[in-house]
Amino acid sequence: MPAPSAFAPLRHPAFRLLWVASLASNIGLWIQNTAAGWLMTSLAPSPAMVSMVQAASMLPVFLLALPSGALADIMERRSYLLLTQAWLFVSATLLVVVELSGGLGAWSLLAFTFLLGCGMAMSFPGWAATTPELVPREDLVGAIALNGINFNIARALGPAAGGLIVASFGVGVAFAINAVCIAALAVALVFWKREAPRASLPPESFLSAIAVGLRFVRNTPAVKAAILRAMVFFLFGAAVWGLMPLLVRQELQLGAEAFGLMLGCMGAGAVFSGFIMPRFRARYGRGAIVLRASLISSGAMAVMGLAAPLGIGWPAVAVGIFLYGMCWLAGASTLQAAASLAAPGWVRARALGIYQMSFFGAMAAGSVFAGWLGSQIGVPGALCLFAGLGAASALLVKRFGLDADTTDSKPAEQLRHIRPEPAAAELRELLHGESGRVLESVRYTIEPEGRAAFLLHMEQVRGVRMRAGAKLWRLYENVAHPERFVEMWVTASWTEHLREERRMTETDKAIVAKAAQFATGAEASRYINLM
Repeated sequence: MPAPSAFAPLRHPAFRLLWVASLASNIGLWIQNTAAGWLMTSLAPSPAMVSMVQAASMLPVFLLALPSGALADIMERRSYLLLTQAWLFVSATLLVVVELSGGLGAWSLLAFTFLLGCGMAMSFPGWAATTPELVPREDLVGAIALNGINFNIARALGPAAGGLIVASFGVGVAFAINAVCIAALAVALVFWKREAPRASLPPESFLSAIAVGLRFVRNTPAVKAAILRAMVFFLFGAAVWGLMPLLVRQELQLGAEAFGLMLGCMGAGAVFSGFIMPRFRARYGRGAIVLRASLISSGAMAVMGLAAPLGIGWPAVAVGIFLYGMCWLAGASTLQAAASLAAPGWVRARALGIYQMSFFGAMAAGSVFAGWLGSQIGVPGALCLFAGLGAASALLVKRFGLDADTTDSKPAEQLRHIRPEPAAAELRELLHGESGRVLESVRYTIEPEGRAAFLLHMEQVRGVRMRAGAKLWRLYENVAHPERFVEMWVTASWTEHLREERRMTETDKAIVAKAAQFATGAEASRYINLM
């Protein structure tokens, strides 16, 4: 069977509009990053300070991804994304003004890089959660990979253009181009006619949305596996981002144009990877792709580290960085697809925000540590050490699978329960978002031969209840009658209780339905705490 086209998702007009605008914005981002990294080698040329440019752009994601994910889930998404673009445009414009006035120093450059990073951090979960709205489910993995191709086409063009712009016109012009590209994406958002889903319940509060998102991730093994694998992949891969300016300038003795071209080789490798990824996805699971990407990228880092000491120079570095770019796209897009497919729409921005918080935090830590290590043992030694640690860690975490998809399997039967509706007018007035906690319970009678299997399955039920918003879950056994069990869980309010079943995926409903099949008798009842 022929592999699907890498560009198939572009047949959807809304996705195509935002994809093209994102390409312009990403090119501007890479021009900005190239100019900032190169400027820092003049303002403060120590490995620690140069690596801080990457850390300053990544640290905001670690700090803001969770609250931004909550906001992206509870606000109208297009309006939210327009607000983030406004922040980015104002920050980029102020950077241009300060640079052209001659007041930009090393620490002020880091400050503006941090502000731009805050804008990117606020937009990341919203953009990631928007992709499933723009394409049908069968095109989702391809669309995520195509977003990666977009980013890496920009990485191939942006750094090279950035190096030429810096060399010809100065960093101020490079920063100004980034501001213009940010504005282009905002204009595309204005033309996107999003059909917001109609909500029959009031929106979640900000703090409650954060708490629910954390509970969902904590109780979803597929998302936790994607986060762990991503942290390992990006922690050690970050050494390239933190040390590349110094590798080019100090070890290879090359200039800004070569730095841009080297980063362009990385982007070219990623774009090439995007073209061939559909074939690999057809042959290998997500876990196998990430493992191969980790091992090959570690080998590529070792080649980059050994190039200068062995006297094989820039051609070896170019080959190494091309391979690294290939593996970066393959690993990053596959990991994000795994996290996205494990999270239903109601919580997707929050889950992806936590995922992005984790891997960007790992990248920031890896970049800073690589900079410090480069100061101690040299850039080549730091790259080779990170390569070895990256390969070893990838082998250690390969047992955490990435191929689970919790969002599209069908239940064997409908959920069997009783859902009493309050009939009295006085109860309807009491049962609202501020009514107090709701205690729910289900009683089971289990035959002795099914006891062990029932208890094992109830661990899965616990995960379902907690993912759907329960604050507390317990399973009690009647010591006088060991065949009798009571499952109890608590939600924050009647409104949260009403959200429970809407939050469950079909797989979740099947798990709860199977619990009832163990019982010779099952009775559901609800108790409402109005205090």
